[in-house]
Amino acid sequence: MEFQELRFDAGRPCLDLLATSHPQEHLDSVAPLCAWIRGAGLVPPHTSLGHVDGAWPVAFRELRRHVGQLVQGWVVHHAVGPYDLALARVNDLARVAPPTPRAVRGEDGVLVRALDRPPGCAALLAAVARDTVELLTDPVARADLRQCAGDNCPIVYLDTSRGRRRRWCSSEVCGNRERVARHRRRAALART
Repeated sequence: MEFQELRFDAGRPCLDLLATSHPQEHLDSVAPLCAWIRGAGLVPPHTSLGHVDGAWPVAFRELRRHVGQLVQGWVVHHAVGPYDLALARVNDLARVAPPTPRAVRGEDGVLVRALDRPPGCAALLAAVARDTVELLTDPVARADLRQCAGDNCPIVYLDTSRGRRRRWCSSEVCGNRERVARHRRRAALART
C-alpha cells in the first residue's frame, strides 16, 4: 500500500482514523495500519512496529466503528445519541495508559522523541480513544466538526479555517472535484 493513499487532513487522529475507510478499506492488513500509526503521529516516525500482528487491524477497525458512531451522532444530531455501547467502549479503551514518550539525543545531538518501549495495541488504541474523548467533550473543538460537502464523501473534519467556512475535507481532493464538476457544468451550459 502506498503511504500517499492514507489521509491525515481531518485535524485530529480520531478523525483521521475515520478517513481510513474511504473510499475503500485501508486498514485491511498490518502494513497499512503501521503506516497509519506513524502518519497519525501516534509514534515517532522511526519507531519499530515489527511486533504488530493481524489482530491489530481488527481492533483499530472496531475502534473506528465506535468513534464513527459517536462523531456522526454529533455532526448529524448535535448529540451523541443512542450510542451508549460505543461510548462505553471508547471510554474503556481510553483508560489504558498511552505510549510513554521520552526525549533522547538523535545522531546529531538534537533531542528527538522516542518511546519508552515498543507500543502495545491497547496503548495505541488508548491514544486514539483519548483523542476522541477530548474532541467530544471540548465544546470549542466539537463546534468545529464538519461533514465534507463533497459528493458521496463521508469524511468528518475539524474546521479551523479563518471564518470557519471550510467546505471540504480537502481542497485538493473534494474541493478540486467540485471545481472540475462546476467547470464542466458551465461548459455544458455554454454549448447549449
